[in-house]
Amino acid sequence: MSLERFISKAISSWMNQEGPNSDIVLSSRIRLARNIENSLFPTVASNEDSQNIIQLIQDRFSSKKISDIGKLELLKMNELQPIEKRVLVEKHLISPHLAEDSTLGACLLSENEEVSIMINEEDHIRIQCLFPGFQLTNALTVANEIDDWIEQEVDYAFDEKRGYLTSCPTNVGTGLRASVMMHLPALVLTQRMNRIIPAINQLGLVVRGIYGEGSEALGNIFQISNQITLGKTEHDIVEDLNSVVEQLISQERSARDALVKTSNIQLEDRVFRSYGVLSNSRIIESKEAAQCLSDVRLGIDLGYIKNVSKNILNELMILTQPGFLQVYAGGALRPNERDIRRATLIRERLKLELTNDYGG
Repeated sequence: MSLERFISKAISSWMNQEGPNSDIVLSSRIRLARNIENSLFPTVASNEDSQNIIQLIQDRFSSKKISDIGKLELLKMNELQPIEKRVLVEKHLISPHLAEDSTLGACLLSENEEVSIMINEEDHIRIQCLFPGFQLTNALTVANEIDDWIEQEVDYAFDEKRGYLTSCPTNVGTGLRASVMMHLPALVLTQRMNRIIPAINQLGLVVRGIYGEGSEALGNIFQISNQITLGKTEHDIVEDLNSVVEQLISQERSARDALVKTSNIQLEDRVFRSYGVLSNSRIIESKEAAQCLSDVRLGIDLGYIKNVSKNILNELMILTQPGFLQVYAGGALRPNERDIRRATLIRERLKLELTNDYGG
């Protein structure tokens, strides 16, 4: 399969769309945790209990249309190969926990992959909506629409005082986790990010890496999300996060302007050195690739690099992960083979920009 066909097949359609403030905010996500009334939570359920939940979801929701979202396809974890589950994790469609720890889990997935509903993760149901750019409010609207659609068929575990009941106490209440994925290279380069993170934490928010809890902020990409769900409305949670994200956008733009004014030639040199590495390397590790991709994306946003798609960061941060590299290679790869394949894929992707104006 050609790289161009592989990309069009592998990348979620929403990743190629431009959203508000997409030069800094890569994506917005809303996740709602729900459990079915009078059923043991997945963390303590028997195999039979878990199978019954999947069967219930399959019977009532699989392949059924929901407004503009269309049909949802059911994927059962025990029917997927490890590499297929890894790819779903790399695309942020399921959690590592569902992929690694659950043989009795499943996922309902929309065709455009904006909507993913995990089954039997920590909770019976985890509704997830992913939108390009800064669109938390729109993502919440769609998530609530799906939530209402599901609740027409099943009764949720709900307490009048505590709200929605969940396996993890931190999700009790609204069950809402809102998050944005942000590219903040200038705040990192100016060493402001180290001061900003503790301040964000004091506001009841948390800063994580690209794959959430326990992951590293590769390529200057940070995930900002709420920590508290109890005692706040969905609107309050989203508005609090919106306010912080707006401030981060403003500070990142200010830091970029300062770098251009005070260190323009050094910044331009850094961008083009990274572009040269990506264009010519024959072996490249994931961490170096992520950093170089971050530099190149910054160079595109600042106008240093012309005729290269902004989506290249979104694409290659996904396509150069181990799962995708092995799917593209058509088989298992050892770590050193992945580094070779990663360098080859990046070179070919950049070449597409020059020959076909691909994605431009």
